[in-house]
Amino acid sequence: MATTDQNLKDAFAGESQASRKYLAFATQAEQDGLPNIARLFRTAAEAETIHAHGHLAAMGAIQSTVENLKTAIAGETYEYTEMYPPMLRQAEADKHRAQRMFNFAVKAEAVHAKLYQMALAAAQQGKDLTETAFYLCPVCGHIELGQPPDTCPICGVKKEKFVQV
Repeated sequence: MATTDQNLKDAFAGESQASRKYLAFATQAEQDGLPNIARLFRTAAEAETIHAHGHLAAMGAIQSTVENLKTAIAGETYEYTEMYPPMLRQAEADKHRAQRMFNFAVKAEAVHAKLYQMALAAAQQGKDLTETAFYLCPVCGHIELGQPPDTCPICGVKKEKFVQV
């Protein structure tokens, strides 16, 4: 029999996936020339995010920033050391197109863990990061602080394509 704790975990996962899926659907609707349907998908994605955040809070999974950073480091480290490597090997063996994103993810998650480590060191001293400019590669998910590189070190996309967040 399901428990409320398990129901919260399942609900959080479902709402989180729906939010991300609807954002992808919005991008497709825009490409199809349907801006109002795209707007509907984006609005629904935000609604699903509200639900997911509520479930996460009810699980007691939102802690201090220091604890949240430790959780983020553990998650990113798991992804690049344990989760993605066998997925990448399987996709390569299968000659599946998923190998491209799995390869990007392995490398980008390692960078994310390193950046969270920097943030944790600052937060443990009661400080914030001093850098205020954050750049995201829209192809592979690589993050750079300060300035984007001339080309992404993971996927090679040009500097001009990086998005400042």
